[in-house]
Amino acid sequence: MLTDVTLFLLCAALIFFSGKKLSYYGDVIAEKSGLGKIWVGLLLMATVTSLPELITGISSVRVVGSADLAVGNVLGSCVFNLAILSLLDALIPKEPLFIKVEQTQVLAATLGTILLAMVGVGLFLDNVVILGWIGLMSFLFILVYFASIKLLHRFTTKSKPQESPTVDNEQKKALQTAIGWYSFHALIVIAASLFLPVFGENIAIKSGLGETFIGTLLLAASTSLPEMAISLSAVRRGSVDIAVGNLFGSNIFNVFTLAIDDLFYTKGDLLKVASESHIISIFSTIIMTSVAVVGLTFRSSKKRFVLALDTL
Repeated sequence: MLTDVTLFLLCAALIFFSGKKLSYYGDVIAEKSGLGKIWVGLLLMATVTSLPELITGISSVRVVGSADLAVGNVLGSCVFNLAILSLLDALIPKEPLFIKVEQTQVLAATLGTILLAMVGVGLFLDNVVILGWIGLMSFLFILVYFASIKLLHRFTTKSKPQESPTVDNEQKKALQTAIGWYSFHALIVIAASLFLPVFGENIAIKSGLGETFIGTLLLAASTSLPEMAISLSAVRRGSVDIAVGNLFGSNIFNVFTLAIDDLFYTKGDLLKVASESHIISIFSTIIMTSVAVVGLTFRSSKKRFVLALDTL
C-alpha cells in the first residue's frame, strides 16, 4: 500500500503545481483577450480547475468501474471548495472575504445549490432511464448547467459590460504563448488525474476504509488542489472575485461532470448504483453554500477574529 500512497501523493503534487500555473496563464489569457475578471473566475478558471474531477470521474467509472468513487469525488470536492473560502478569509486581514466580491457571486452560489439539490433528488428517485443506460437526472443536469452559464453570462455582462481591447501583434504573441503553456499544464492535470482513482481504489481495498470514504475524502481533497492553488494565488494578487468565482463556478461544473460520468458508466443509472450515504455530502454542501449566501447578502464590514462568522 505504501507504493500506492506514494504514487497517489505524486499525482496530487503534480495537480497542485500545474493548477497554480494554470492560474497564472489563465490571468494572462484573460488580460490579453479582454475577458472580465468575474467571468474568468466563474467559467474559465472553474472549468479548468474542475478537469481533475471530470477526468477522475471518467476513469473511476471506466477504468475502476466504481460509481461510488466518481460520485464521492464530485460531492466531496464541492465540500472542499467551500472550505477553501474559509482559508481565503483567514488570509485577508481585518475585512471579511465576502465584502470584497461582487453580488454576482450570490447568483452563482444559488445556482450551485439548485444543482446539488437535484443530485440529492436523483439519489432517491426510482431508476428512470430514458436513453440506453443514461438516467433522466443526467439530462436535467446538462440542461440546468447550460441554463446557469447563460444566466451568469447575461448577468455579468449586464452589470459590468466589457469593452473589447485593441490587440496588437505583441499582445497576440503573448496570448498565443500563454495559451500554449496553459494547454501544457492542463494536459499535466489531466494525465495525473487519470491515475488518481486507480491508486485510490488500491488504497481503499488494502486499507479497508471503503470506496465511499476514499472517494469523498482522499480523491476529493486531491482533485480540489487546483482550486486551492488558483484561489490562493488570486487572493495574493488582489483578485478576490476570481478566487471566489472559481470556487462557486467549480461546484456548478462539478454537478455537470456527474452527467458526463453517467454517459461513461454503462452498468446503469450512476446515482442509483452509488451509495445513498452521499446524501451527507450533499446536505453539508447545501448548508455551507447557504451560509455563504447569507454572508454575501449581509456583507458584514468587519471581523472580530481571524475568520468572519460566516466562513467560521
